[in-house]
Amino acid sequence: MKKVFSYLKPYTFAMILGILLTFFQSMLDLYLPDLMSDIINKGIVGQNLDEVYRYGRYMAYATIGFMLCAVFATFIAAKVSSGFGKKLRDAIYAKVNKFSLAEFNKLSTSSLITRTTNDVTQVQQLTLMSMRMMIRAPLMCIGGIIMALSKNKELSILFIVAIPLLLLSIMLLAKKILPLFTKMQECTDRINQVIREKLSGVRVIRAFGTQKYEEKRYDRANKDIYDVSLKAAYRMSILMPIVMMIINISSIVIVWAGAHLIDAGSMEIGDMMAFVEYAIQVLFSILGVAMIFMMIPRALVSVKRINEIFETESSIKDSEKEVDIAKPGEIEFINATFKYEDADMPVLSNMNFKIKKGQTVAILGTTGCGKTTLLNIMMRFFDITEGVVRIGGVDVKDMSIKQLRDMIGYVPQKAVLFSGTIESNIKYGKENATYDEMVEAAKISQSFDFIESLDNKFASTVAQGGTNFSGGQKQRLSIARAIIKKPQIYMFDDSFSALDYETDKKLREALKKNMRDATVIIVAQRVSTVLDADKILFIDDGKIIAQGTHEELYNTCEEYKNVVLSQITEEEAIQNGEK
Repeated sequence: MKKVFSYLKPYTFAMILGILLTFFQSMLDLYLPDLMSDIINKGIVGQNLDEVYRYGRYMAYATIGFMLCAVFATFIAAKVSSGFGKKLRDAIYAKVNKFSLAEFNKLSTSSLITRTTNDVTQVQQLTLMSMRMMIRAPLMCIGGIIMALSKNKELSILFIVAIPLLLLSIMLLAKKILPLFTKMQECTDRINQVIREKLSGVRVIRAFGTQKYEEKRYDRANKDIYDVSLKAAYRMSILMPIVMMIINISSIVIVWAGAHLIDAGSMEIGDMMAFVEYAIQVLFSILGVAMIFMMIPRALVSVKRINEIFETESSIKDSEKEVDIAKPGEIEFINATFKYEDADMPVLSNMNFKIKKGQTVAILGTTGCGKTTLLNIMMRFFDITEGVVRIGGVDVKDMSIKQLRDMIGYVPQKAVLFSGTIESNIKYGKENATYDEMVEAAKISQSFDFIESLDNKFASTVAQGGTNFSGGQKQRLSIARAIIKKPQIYMFDDSFSALDYETDKKLREALKKNMRDATVIIVAQRVSTVLDADKILFIDDGKIIAQGTHEELYNTCEEYKNVVLSQITEEEAIQNGEK
C-alpha cells in the first residue's frame, strides 16, 4: 500500500487537523453520558433544579462542540479522500499514457478503465472511512471501557463476555465475505469488457443479427456480479442483527444487574444509565473497527490491481532527449526483425530498405503480412527484436518519443474521431492552427466540400467515435488532421479504402502537389492507389520479397504481378508502368 498511499503526502497537515478534530469529537462524545449521569444523580434524584440547569448547559456546550468537530472533521476527510482519489487517477492516467501497445494488450482496456474508476473509488472510500472511523472507533472503545470502569467495576465484567462474542461473530462472517469482494472486482472487470465490446461493435452485432447472443452474454456477466453482490449482501445483513442482539442483551443484563446494585445502595441510577451508554459506545466502536477491517481486504485487492499498473514498465524506453536530425524525412531499416511477446514466429523478418526524403513509398501485400506492424515500429508503438531502425539518420531508440512522433503525421487504418467539433478534430494535429491552415488541410484531404455543406461548417458537432459521419468522411477528416500538422513524414495506413476511385485519385494528386518535400508512406490493398509511387515494398509473410517501381516489380516479381492483375487489366498495368 506504500506506493498508492504516497499520494496522500500533500494532505499531511489536513489529515493531522482531521485527526485532532476527531479526537476532540470522541472526547466530547464520551463526556456526554457522564454529564447525563450528573444531571440524574445531582439534579433529578437530589431534586435540585439548579444542578439540572447547570449540567444541562454543560451538556448543550459539549453537544455544540461535538457537532462542530464532527462537521469539520467530516469535511476535511471528504476533501482529503477526494483529492487523494484525483491525484491517484492522474498518476494512473499518466502511467498508462506511457504504455506501449504491448502493455495495453497485456492488461486490456476494460480492466484499465475499471482500475482507474472502480478500484480508485474503493481506495478513496477506505481513506474516507479510515479518517473518520479508524481514529474514532479505537478512542471510543478504549475511552468507553475506562469511563464504564469509573462508574462501576462489577458491571464491567460484562465486557469480558460481550466483546469476545461480538469479535467472534464478526470474524466468522468476515471469513465468508472477504473472498467475495475479490471476486466482485473480477466480475466488474468482466461486465465492463462485455459492455465495451457491445457498444463499440454495435453495428456488427446488428448487421449479423446477434443481439440475442450478446444479450445472453451480457446477462451471464451481469448475473455473475449480481450473484456475488447478493451473496456478500446477505452475509453482511446478518451482521447488524447479531450486533444489535448482543447490544440489547448487554443492556438488559446491565439494567437487571444495575437494579440489584442500586437496591443494595452500591450504585446510583445516573451511573447505571451512563454505563448503558458507554456499553453501547464500546460495542458499536468495535463494529466500526470491524467494518474498517472488512473494507481493507477489498481495498487491498484494488490497491494490488492499481499497483500492477504502477509496477508495469513500458517495453518502450524513452530516451527523453532531443537529438540533431542529420537526414530529415529519411527512413532506413537494417536487418530489422520483430516478434510479439510469447509468439513462436516473428511477424517481420530481416527487413532491409531505405526511403529517401520526399519519396512516396507504397507498402503492398496480403492481409496479415505485417504492413501495419511496419508502421507501428516506425512510430515506436513497438520496438524491434533485432536490427536497427533509423529515422532522420538517427536510431529511433536514441531520440525522445515526442521528437520522433512530432516528425510523423499518422492516419490509422480505422479512422478515429473524438467527440467535439470538426474544427477540434482537425486541430488535434496542430492546436494553434489558423483558419486558413484548417481550410487548406480540408481542401487537400477532399473534405472541404462536405464540411461546407453542413449548417455549422467547421463548428459542426462530431459525435463520440464520429458515428454521425460516413466511413469516407471520417477517413478524410483523419487525413486532414495529419496534413495540418505538416510533418516531415506522412503515414497512411490503408487510409483511402473507404473512398471512391475519383476521390482517391483527387486526394493522391493533391497530396503529391502539396507535399513535394515530405516523405509519404502509403499502406494499401488497392493497387490503383500505389501505381505512381516512387518505390513499392511488396511484403509477403513478414518479408520483403521485392522492392522497386511498379514497372520493375511488374516485370520481375510474379507474386506482385498476380496481385496487380487480380485488380486491374494487363493493359492498365502496362500503361501505368510506362508512365
